[in-house]
Amino acid sequence: MGEMSQDEDVHLLADTNLSEGWAFRQTDRTEDEWLPVKKIPSTVHQDLIDNKKLDDPFIGFNEINAEWVGTKSWIYKKTFKRPNVPAGAIAVLAFDGLDTFAHVRLNGKTILESDNMFLPYRVNITHSLSSDIKQELEVEFDSALLKAREIKAQHPEHKFVGFNGDPARMGVRKAQYHWGWDWGPVLMCAGIWRPVTLEIYSTKIADVRIEQDLSADYKRASTQVTMELEGHVKEGYSAEVSLSLNGKLIKRSSSETVHDNTFVLPLEVEDVQLWMPNGYGKQNLYDVQAQIISENGDQIHTVTKRIGFRRVELIQRPDRHGKSFFFRVNGVDIFCGGSCWIPSDSFLTNVTPERLRSWMQLMVPANQKMIRVWGGGIFEEDAFYDACDELGILVWQDFLFACGNYGCWPTMLQSIEAEAVANVRRLRHHPCLAIFAGNNEDYQVREQSGLTYNYGDKDESNWLKTDFPARYIYEALLPRVMAKELPSVPYHPGSPWGDGKISSDPTVGDMHQWNVWHGTQEKYQIFDSLGGRFNSEFGMEAFPHIATIKSFVEKEEDLYPQSHVIDFHNKADGAERRIATYLVENVRTATSLEAYIHLTQLIQCEALMFGYRGWRKQWGDDRLCGGALVWQLNDCWPVTSWSICDYYLRRKPAYYAMARVLAPLAIGVRRQHDDWSVTHARQPKTQEWELWAVSSKLEDKIVDIELRFVSVSTGKDIKDKILKTGISLTANGTTNILKGYIDNFQDEPHVLAARMWVDGKLVARDTDWPQPLKYLPFSGRGVKVNVKGDDMHVSVQRPVKCLVFEERQGCHLTDSAIDLVPGDDQIITVKGLDKGDKSLDWTYLGAGEQ
Repeated sequence: MGEMSQDEDVHLLADTNLSEGWAFRQTDRTEDEWLPVKKIPSTVHQDLIDNKKLDDPFIGFNEINAEWVGTKSWIYKKTFKRPNVPAGAIAVLAFDGLDTFAHVRLNGKTILESDNMFLPYRVNITHSLSSDIKQELEVEFDSALLKAREIKAQHPEHKFVGFNGDPARMGVRKAQYHWGWDWGPVLMCAGIWRPVTLEIYSTKIADVRIEQDLSADYKRASTQVTMELEGHVKEGYSAEVSLSLNGKLIKRSSSETVHDNTFVLPLEVEDVQLWMPNGYGKQNLYDVQAQIISENGDQIHTVTKRIGFRRVELIQRPDRHGKSFFFRVNGVDIFCGGSCWIPSDSFLTNVTPERLRSWMQLMVPANQKMIRVWGGGIFEEDAFYDACDELGILVWQDFLFACGNYGCWPTMLQSIEAEAVANVRRLRHHPCLAIFAGNNEDYQVREQSGLTYNYGDKDESNWLKTDFPARYIYEALLPRVMAKELPSVPYHPGSPWGDGKISSDPTVGDMHQWNVWHGTQEKYQIFDSLGGRFNSEFGMEAFPHIATIKSFVEKEEDLYPQSHVIDFHNKADGAERRIATYLVENVRTATSLEAYIHLTQLIQCEALMFGYRGWRKQWGDDRLCGGALVWQLNDCWPVTSWSICDYYLRRKPAYYAMARVLAPLAIGVRRQHDDWSVTHARQPKTQEWELWAVSSKLEDKIVDIELRFVSVSTGKDIKDKILKTGISLTANGTTNILKGYIDNFQDEPHVLAARMWVDGKLVARDTDWPQPLKYLPFSGRGVKVNVKGDDMHVSVQRPVKCLVFEERQGCHLTDSAIDLVPGDDQIITVKGLDKGDKSLDWTYLGAGEQ
């Protein structure tokens, strides 16, 4: 940092990002073994990879060879030029994130000891600077793994029980997925994972709080801006706040009254332009600029926050189904179809703002409204929430506790409270925030482990004396933080949680429905019958695309479905058996890797479709189901998992199935799917079918409907089609249209094929197939794909199931994983395919049959 002369205005904030010039080494190595660091923020693993001291853990079995890194201590160091600190000013080192047990020394003296990865630290170093020109800064990281085990041993009174990873993790405030999860590797990271900044100032704005109160008609807002100052505040200082929309000044307010280093300024806003979720209106974002001004009119410090005017409500009220659980934004009920989110990389410092935005951009064409930030990861980067603000994605934010019985000794509670306050303050201005939840599945751990929970005991001092003390965190500490720091956003004690009832109760709260895949492994065709009031987790595994598999499989001979390295890149317990179960029940299995990939993706596609389609239909049944969030949107490394887009952002077929089911206008057709476990021939003589449509539009729509009955074997219609015109669809709800029956002894196996038009424009399709698919003939489908410019025109002679196009890097498809019937040609548009590239490969169920 350059010298500051005495005649400069010392009020002005000066800061330098200390990202360059670092070196690191293993603590027990010698002084001549320092290695260079490309950049800070960073992590030890990536720095070792950069110096060719570690092979990429994402490839092959290299994860095993990287385990030693997490058992060692590491030191980072740099020198910086001594800054000039004028009289009345201070020098502060700001550490936004240290992972996790860090000893910070300046010129050989300890200035900070940290033990919480999620807590930012600010250290006044004014009197720790030496007289030398060069200042030496060191950050030493203990092994979080070994330190956690020490902490566990120090607390024999606590039951460290949970799912996934080393149980000792529950005594450490570190990203829990670093201990390994059922979709991620064991990579115990350490390092300076967020920026380090040197600041010189006399006065600065430490925090800006913006509280808004919308009028009943959502046209006016009473806003209060509170500025907390840090440093030396003189008499004569004033504050100013301005509100702008798209660069146009809307309102300005000023104050000369400061109390306890705090300015409070009101802003009354007329003709408010609301922020709405995508698909329901615009994402209007206002800039709030807060300034501190000296007695002579100089600007001392300016902070800008971006806000959106909106009111978000979690509607929980008694009804005929139990107790509702759905979201209302600015008076509009929102069916929250969406996804759960895990950290998008095992090495967090490799995630760029551009990559985070690319992930969120995937949600918009998929008609997803909500992303759930899972509690075993991190409070995400600002760029994540910025993208959600801009794109209209609602955020369900878990506090960072997952699948465990967490420690509650006094120092831990102090750390947790500081962590919660710091991160709620950082995030609270974002209009995308819809809810904070206390944890992920910790109440389920309590249930399965038999830990004490007397819901009727409301004396919180008793809770810390039980063997489930974390109840105090979720039902006392965190609610108080939210009530003080962000009362306008709903708080929910956990996910899943339902007013103290068992977490699997379908009548109240949210539910994690894992009896498809996990648990009782029910048939996915009945997914919707297993749901609750809000299905915040459910899923089905599928292989990633072949290009992703080839990124971690080093040997050609390992490119087969059950190879050791492919199985190694699937961390789910019993995954091989579970995948095989759903394949063998539903489709004819395959041995080639490409065909096997397609089959697993087809099963995932079908499973999620059955869940989403039925649950969205229930939205119209007095909000029986308020939303569904698939586990999961993304991956943190190349792996077989429940993700609908793999580590490289390649969309799996299920992504497209979700997009169709969650479209603003969607049609659904479904026959009664009976249990075929005895013999297929013993199905009931007749099966009922039903046809319906769903709408998220806020006004009634007039539509035309067609239903065909198409033979699987011949492609001919076995009955006259049904055509209904001028049907009025219920706004923001479900419209039941038709019911009928299939005679299983007279009607040959056929596809129910439904279409819907608005003003002559085709807006939706759906099909229903006889189950299981393995009993159906798929030879001679007569598929044709004619490429005309960016369009692929697809036609068939007989019904086709799950025609999937290749996912190529940089390309975007308007649709894929489609079902087709004769006479209903479809057009798929592809963007990003360079001229001269060969056309995209494609396949479908039974493509290899003659």
